[in-house]
Amino acid sequence: MRLALIGLDGVDPGALAQLLPDLPTLAGIVRGGSFLRLRSVDPPITVPAWMCMMTGKDPGELGVYGFRNRADHSYTGLALATSARFTAPAVWDILGRHGLFSVLLGIPGTYPPKPVRGRLVSGFPAPEAATDYTYPTSLADDIRRWIGSYAFDVREFRTEDKAGLLDQVRTATANRFALARRMVAELRWDFFAMVEMGPDRVHHVFWADHDPTHPKHDPGSAFRDALRDYYRFLDHKLGELLAGLPAGTQVLVASDHGAQPMLGGIAVNEWLLQEGYLALHEYPERPTRIEALIREGVVDWSRTIAWGEGGYYGRVFLNVAGREPAGVVPPGRYEEVRAELAERLTALPDEHGCPLGTRVLYPERTYRAVRGIPPDLIVYFGDLAWRSLGTVGWNRIHLHANDTGPDDANHAPCGILIAEPRLDLEEEYGILHVKDLILSRFGIEERG
Repeated sequence: MRLALIGLDGVDPGALAQLLPDLPTLAGIVRGGSFLRLRSVDPPITVPAWMCMMTGKDPGELGVYGFRNRADHSYTGLALATSARFTAPAVWDILGRHGLFSVLLGIPGTYPPKPVRGRLVSGFPAPEAATDYTYPTSLADDIRRWIGSYAFDVREFRTEDKAGLLDQVRTATANRFALARRMVAELRWDFFAMVEMGPDRVHHVFWADHDPTHPKHDPGSAFRDALRDYYRFLDHKLGELLAGLPAGTQVLVASDHGAQPMLGGIAVNEWLLQEGYLALHEYPERPTRIEALIREGVVDWSRTIAWGEGGYYGRVFLNVAGREPAGVVPPGRYEEVRAELAERLTALPDEHGCPLGTRVLYPERTYRAVRGIPPDLIVYFGDLAWRSLGTVGWNRIHLHANDTGPDDANHAPCGILIAEPRLDLEEEYGILHVKDLILSRFGIEERG
């Protein structure tokens, strides 16, 4: 028995359903199997969602709340999440204990590589120049012989050069699927898993061109068919890979989160400034990332109650006495201040005074356990239709652009799970159950 999990980062169930008539490979799997909504974790972002899927642990249990996490309670302690942060056993670790071999390609959160019973090629966000990206190290020599150079991701997907980006994504996708075909043909495996980042990159760049409901949609755009054409290309590459799998291989196609139009951004630190929660020694002359203002000593911690970070979702941190180096919020008032912030953020309207529909999450109420250092509040502006903008210097709170480069899409809470043969499951399935689903296919009931 073999099982192949093909991960397609960011594929949205609603968007895919509309595209399926143009995608013969995926449509064929759906006809003979299942097409489910896969409920992601909070927050629904690439890191940590893929490793949540592979471990069955939520972000709190893993202690990983995004691409970057607080390493300590200093003001500059944000560190990129690497494989060292993911200490829970992944599905391939459990399979290995049962004598089964895994071949793993491009799974986010696997750099630097750890030993596996099988072969591993690290995934995003491995650095572009990384040379120690495989287990065993000799696998890198095989990759050079099979396909030449290997790219973990496109160089920069937030760019005005849409044509160049599209070429990059197609090249990277072709490259990864070429490697996947060689790995499944040349290596010993019982479980194969890969993640292709291309759909997510295409969404962020071309969603407005594709989606007539997007406020920035231009029906005359030269790129109006770019997203659809990329999906056709991706479907073809998927078909080539599946054609090379051994007969009887069970197939799962999954994504870690969905996608939706990005309606704008909320400058969270501008709001905190205006409302008296954040204080600066001087206001910047131009939009500046909060991290830079912190490094340069511009934040007045003696008068700062809270500060925030930008990204797909907002993270708000309180400046707590005895916890942060220059904390001012008395521990006895922590819950009161946090509740006040949560209430006011939830009520924040758009620029026309209409409700945004913002949701604010408390980590200890959201996760089964809370490890590491989580944000004090997790904020979904407009229920993730609006990004959190961390920069300061706009002199306003509402923007209709991203502060870190062009972006048309934000994440949505449900991805996809397509399976062949058919799964006897509900129409919506939780991402944390995928690990046990995989183990059950091998007759393994081990948990943890």
